[in-house]
Amino acid sequence: MRVLNAGETREGLQWPRLIDGLDAMFKSGCVMPLRHHYEIEVPTENSGTLLLMPAWTPGAYIGVKMVTVIPGNSARSLPAISGAYLLSSGATGALLAVIDGAELTARRTAAASALAARYLARSDASRLLVVGAGKLALNVIEAHTAVRPITSIGIWARRIEQAEEVTQAARALGYNAHAVDNLEQAVPKADIISCCTLSRSPLVKGAWVRAGTHIDLIGAFKPDMRETDSAAIAKASVFADTRDGVLSEGGDIVQAINDSAIAATDIQADLFDLARGDHAGRETDDEITVFKSVGAALEDLAAAILTYEAAAPTI
Repeated sequence: MRVLNAGETREGLQWPRLIDGLDAMFKSGCVMPLRHHYEIEVPTENSGTLLLMPAWTPGAYIGVKMVTVIPGNSARSLPAISGAYLLSSGATGALLAVIDGAELTARRTAAASALAARYLARSDASRLLVVGAGKLALNVIEAHTAVRPITSIGIWARRIEQAEEVTQAARALGYNAHAVDNLEQAVPKADIISCCTLSRSPLVKGAWVRAGTHIDLIGAFKPDMRETDSAAIAKASVFADTRDGVLSEGGDIVQAINDSAIAATDIQADLFDLARGDHAGRETDDEITVFKSVGAALEDLAAAILTYEAAAPTI
């Protein structure tokens, strides 16, 4: 049994390989039971979340991820997401590896968004706007630049200091990045808008979004959370990582449905449909597309297998 730290996990999940690996797993599928989702009380601050996400490929691998999300950690300069992934043999049940859950989650989440962008963003999309400055921000930048010719990156956060920190880190990696202090002015200039926050109120307004934009909604993973208003959802072609997950937990979509802005049947396709060719994705350059993700155990299992097999020669 091997314990794989954040660096080893990151090394095993290089972007092209990870994005292609997710695509392959959505094509083939796996056994993915309903995940367990618990609210964890944290005195004097917003509640946290405990997620337990099992999945397996019969006879090959069994995996389960345990993750905690503590929103108040941002005030403590700590990551909001912590966890571990346990990968076992599908033939014997023997534990094969314990993998850094936070790193695996951040990279597979960004890779799923990049996979969606490969189907849904314009092929010439060059201007990326990242809304949020947590751990996911740099991952989102790296993942999207792996699938689209990004030449300009704007980064917005509630505190400009946070945006500037991520900007400096992005520049150190060679990206043309800049901090954004006015979201309303930045949104119409973007080709891809990637939101990775824990917001409970709309940040990106539909009135600001121009034709041809792709909106990537990562952060709102509970029904009472959202990163866009219903107007943004109503004017877009809507896609999901998984239909069932988004309809039960994706706050942007759930609240838009409750507002009668869209119906559940307005979700055009999920990543299963896109990967299998059942839906072609973006149809016109002027189309506004929205991809809403809440995470899927399939993505974790695919990433864990890639990590383990990359490390296997040294095990």
